[in-house]
Amino acid sequence: MARSLWLLLLAASSSLVDASKSCEKDDVYKLQQAGKHQLEARLAKSTTCTKENLQVRREWGDISKADRRKYIDAMLCLMNKPSHLNPTEYPGAQTRFDDFVAVHMNQTMFIHGTGQFLAWHRYFTWSFERVLREECGYTGTQPYWNWGRWAADPASSPLFDGSDTSLSGNGRQIDHGPTDYFPPGPGGGCIYSGPFVNMTVRLGPLAPLSNPPPARNPLPNGMGDNPRCLSRDVHNYLSSRFTRTQDIVTLIADSPDILAFQDRMQTVTFRPWEQEATYDPAEHNGMPLFGVHAAGHHTIGGDPAGDFFTSPNDPAFYAHHSGIDRTWAIWQWLDLENRTEVIAGGTLMFDPFNSPKATLDDVVGLGVVGEGRVWRIRDLVSTVDGPFCYTYE
Repeated sequence: MARSLWLLLLAASSSLVDASKSCEKDDVYKLQQAGKHQLEARLAKSTTCTKENLQVRREWGDISKADRRKYIDAMLCLMNKPSHLNPTEYPGAQTRFDDFVAVHMNQTMFIHGTGQFLAWHRYFTWSFERVLREECGYTGTQPYWNWGRWAADPASSPLFDGSDTSLSGNGRQIDHGPTDYFPPGPGGGCIYSGPFVNMTVRLGPLAPLSNPPPARNPLPNGMGDNPRCLSRDVHNYLSSRFTRTQDIVTLIADSPDILAFQDRMQTVTFRPWEQEATYDPAEHNGMPLFGVHAAGHHTIGGDPAGDFFTSPNDPAFYAHHSGIDRTWAIWQWLDLENRTEVIAGGTLMFDPFNSPKATLDDVVGLGVVGEGRVWRIRDLVSTVDGPFCYTYE
């Protein structure tokens, strides 16, 4: 559809927003509301999901402090439960929380820059939510991070303000240099406030981008025991350029098909001839175009966020990827009939053009953090079918 039609949808959807809350709702929310009737129609046809058991995911800043504490307590619970992995093969995976990191590390080359990226991470994030419920008594849903809402100053957001209802704050300021693509932020060292201040990270690194990098893992596959603190370098250099509300609206409104959507969401574009026609690197000091996926991770900064293998080492991973999933869901809901059972791309991260093409019948399994079964991609593309029964507010 033409962008002008999306703008009409935005205007029409404003009537769906409660007047008392309209000042809090952005244009991404309006797009979300514009597509909700299509989701409701799909829900009515679902054989596994009903209005009665439909779960609702909300933005971290919109849930009560009591509910934030319940989510935090459930994550701390996972960090105190023993791993289900073989300790001989995975000596660094010592907790159930670590199990998710190890599964992500093992499958990284097939789930980034490929046709599996969106569905795999939808299932992975949902599985984390499921394990929080089944093993730690959590009764809520997976919160998401609305990047645009806090893009100007993410460190002061409820997610990263360092309070006891945050996912901990920034790292201590250290003398650290820039990465290849953006300057250092105000942190870089160990986090010093909030619920995860004593958290120990053990797995990885494998492909560190943080500066300075963490100590090398004792095993070449990154699965050795490499204890260190959780570090962060939360800053607004990327968020204020690439994860603003207008950037998310553009991603949703200007992506005509699944390939365009997922590529624009994931991409960090380094070569000038691959830059989008509307993007001028000169306006950003030659910096490449960052999709919201990479920009979100690097906004968090630090050791985990700078390594795409081990990024689930940071508790904020799941709020970020719930935001990724919400953005995909909104894009789907605006033309649900044509945007659900679709897939595009290759199956290997560093060989997207020559590797076999991804198909809806490709399978996804998560081993010790899954349900003990394997799903096809086609079972994981709708939030109200297959194993899923949730929506976003």
